[in-house]
Amino acid sequence: MTVRPLTISGSFLVSSVSFGDERGDFFEVYREDVLTEALGYRPRFVQTNVSTSCRNVLRGVHGATTPPGLAKFVTCLRGSLLDFVVDVRTGSPTFGQWEMIVLDAHGGTAVYVEEGLGHAFVALQDDTCVQYQLSDLYRPAEVLTVHPLDPEIGLPLELPGEPVLSDRDAAAPTLREAGALGLLPDYATCLALRAARTQASAGL
Repeated sequence: MTVRPLTISGSFLVSSVSFGDERGDFFEVYREDVLTEALGYRPRFVQTNVSTSCRNVLRGVHGATTPPGLAKFVTCLRGSLLDFVVDVRTGSPTFGQWEMIVLDAHGGTAVYVEEGLGHAFVALQDDTCVQYQLSDLYRPAEVLTVHPLDPEIGLPLELPGEPVLSDRDAAAPTLREAGALGLLPDYATCLALRAARTQASAGL
């Protein structure tokens, strides 16, 4: 398994070699030692969620109040999707920018998203199944939602039909509106959290 940083700091692409034969495929999804070396601190996962989505379902942009924040390790178990990391951290040099990765059940790839970043995906196939490992317990009151169709973010959703959104996502504020409401994480605070985790890991 290998880990490389994406252009938005705090996001990483995790890739594994897939071994296949007449029985099927095998690849590593997660190795703590490899991810720890890449991050500079030991990741912590306390909850695992699974979602299934029909084609054209769009989920996100989701984040969490930071601190405490909510890091995610995202894997596609079935089907395929366009996965997006969106920088919603005020003061970040890449604020409002996004990175897109194609994830599917056979690619041996995953995405790690640090606290403070936004995450979204759109399912490319029916019955697409996604697993999220979370660094903290999911608390609805701490969820941050930014409208995934915000034109200032401009996610490249070239779909054969209208995207299907939840009521909450459809009613979410734009990035600018969320910023005006004081809902967005602060970049300096996110960097301080990362530094504290790195220092704590070094002391283990």
